[in-house]
Amino acid sequence: MRLTKYAHACVTFTDGDRTLLIDPGTFTPNAAELIAAADAVLVTHEHFDHFDEAALKLELDRRPGLRVYGPAAVQETLGERDGQVSVVHAGDQLDVAGFAVAVHGERHALIHTDVPLVDNVGYLIEGRVFHPGDSYAVPGATVETLLLPTSGPWTKFGEAADFARAVKPSRMIQVHELMLSELGQNSARMFLGTDGLTGIPLDILPHGESATV
Repeated sequence: MRLTKYAHACVTFTDGDRTLLIDPGTFTPNAAELIAAADAVLVTHEHFDHFDEAALKLELDRRPGLRVYGPAAVQETLGERDGQVSVVHAGDQLDVAGFAVAVHGERHALIHTDVPLVDNVGYLIEGRVFHPGDSYAVPGATVETLLLPTSGPWTKFGEAADFARAVKPSRMIQVHELMLSELGQNSARMFLGTDGLTGIPLDILPHGESATV
């Protein structure tokens, strides 16, 4: 299947004529277009940089066949809509638009004790590619490609390195990188990648570019 990276934490998976979209947020300029092209949408958590509420509501109204999956807060915001929006939990095994999806994790990473924790789930797609959302919670599964968050108020390179070491993927792709400059992204690759703390290749996939996974 093909993974295409869009702004921040947003990616699509494409296999034949099937498209699965994860985390279209307000930091993704073409979120509405991506939602319109997707067969289904997975949302890791309710924060706006992962969840464009307005764009999803418009497309759900327009297209009754669209399916959206996420934690309870996502359904509370969008409404159940006669089964269009479903709540997922750690341990769920789903068939979403023909893709095998396993759900892992429960909570967003800690930003500060003054900031409430929200529910956050990660998605393992086709038993190969893991999108953790905003969490360094290790999935209890083998992962070939890890989408590794590298920027944000909750991230820390030391914790990212320990997360990658625990997951043990064959390769990693930076996500959640929008708060890093080009120099910052290259620094993350150097610090966390092949010649850094993990010994695992950490790729930078520019906006709109794809990789086979």
